[in-house]
Amino acid sequence: MVLYFSATGNTEYIAKSLAGVLKDDCLNLLPRIRKHDYSALYSKTPFVICSPVYVCELPRFLTAFLKKTPFKGNRRVYFVFTSGGYAGISGIIAKRIFAKKHMIYKGRAEFRMPGNYIASNMYPAPADEEIKKIIRESSAGIPELADSIRKGRRLKGRRIQLWEILVTLPFNPVWCLIKQPTKKFYATDRCISCRKCEQVCPLGIIHMKKGRPVWVRRTCSHCMSCIQNCPAEAIEYGNITQGKRRYLLGKYL
Repeated sequence: MVLYFSATGNTEYIAKSLAGVLKDDCLNLLPRIRKHDYSALYSKTPFVICSPVYVCELPRFLTAFLKKTPFKGNRRVYFVFTSGGYAGISGIIAKRIFAKKHMIYKGRAEFRMPGNYIASNMYPAPADEEIKKIIRESSAGIPELADSIRKGRRLKGRRIQLWEILVTLPFNPVWCLIKQPTKKFYATDRCISCRKCEQVCPLGIIHMKKGRPVWVRRTCSHCMSCIQNCPAEAIEYGNITQGKRRYLLGKYL
């Protein structure tokens, strides 16, 4: 079974493409994450967990979900990470989670996908042709990955250096606390009260008030799901996102 969380379509695309080649079931974890549904997941085939990378790790809410959820049936688990080109220590985190569940960690694969973190000027968005090229190159690696999973091979990912672990483990929570506040999120007059932002937020912290979204927690994951999925492009983050193109992978298929 292929499991995934995806904010803007990158990870969903890889997960569904992989499941298609494997002829396996594919499950979007977002509804379970939002509802805090930790009921057991069962699969006869290996679990293949597809995740984006936030601040060099799995999203913290996804890590918490995986820790609390029982996995039944097949004891093998693979991970597939999507990022702008650097998956950090995600593999180490994933391995630790499933070692505690006494499951067989079969390694990880990494796919570079178009960057879309627009709440900062540090990460310029690629041009359309570059986006299409990245998607094509990543798509080309799916059949080989599927073949390795089908044959039960262990995936050989990049070796994670000790310094990456020593830097990232303390850095990630501090960055998330200080650099991912919600106070700058707001909806403009373009808002059509469709509630899409409320529905796609993995943390469930967007509530509608007088027809407009309100972020009710001080910090969030900055997954960009609310901004990128807004059909009216009505959500902004301070003045950083003003005038920036919104990104959903589906627009490029």
